[in-house]
Amino acid sequence: MTSHKDDVYRKVWSVQHPGITTEESQRFYSTWAPQYDKDLTTTEIYNGPRQIAEALAGVLGDRKDARILDAAAGTGLVGEELRKLGFSNMDALDANKEMLDIAESKKVYRNLIHDLLGPNRLQIADNTYDALCCSGSFSDGHLKCDCLEEMIRVVKPGGVICLIVKEAFLETVEEYKRLEPRMSELQDKGLWERTSRIVAEEYVENGNGIIFIYKVL
Repeated sequence: MTSHKDDVYRKVWSVQHPGITTEESQRFYSTWAPQYDKDLTTTEIYNGPRQIAEALAGVLGDRKDARILDAAAGTGLVGEELRKLGFSNMDALDANKEMLDIAESKKVYRNLIHDLLGPNRLQIADNTYDALCCSGSFSDGHLKCDCLEEMIRVVKPGGVICLIVKEAFLETVEEYKRLEPRMSELQDKGLWERTSRIVAEEYVENGNGIIFIYKVL
């Protein structure tokens, strides 16, 4: 008989295993959404939401009214952590309607945007946000490197982009082997500049994460 934690790991594998497509992962999220928060919070295998919220809060400081986009927000775990830290001017963006419905029920976000973050232009005006954060969505079947320009577009000059990625994925997943080189290319183009690259210990139970913080130019 498998334990609850084993079952959760099976679900995590099902939604981000090598070769999975975005469409396949989204179908799985639609069925997992009602149980997602309970699975991740009771097993304590995923610390990304708290870690990225604390990192972003460290940059924003007393600017509790900063307008923040939680990109690939899922059920709103990051939003909940930001609210604990005193932030309230937040919007959520996610490709999965069922996950976004859970996020809406928490009443953490002012606006909820149902769309996939990628190279496509979102229904968001240029220079809208003071900050953008994203946790847990750089994995197989999720965001790709081609989403970075759109992140930059919707953040104001001088604003902050804060991303957390599982460290091992930067070396083992073909798409994310290109992530840091792509980040550097965009910096060379004068679109943003990196202000820090931090190791987040125990981002997940079986590995560290890397927090990237960029200033939009």
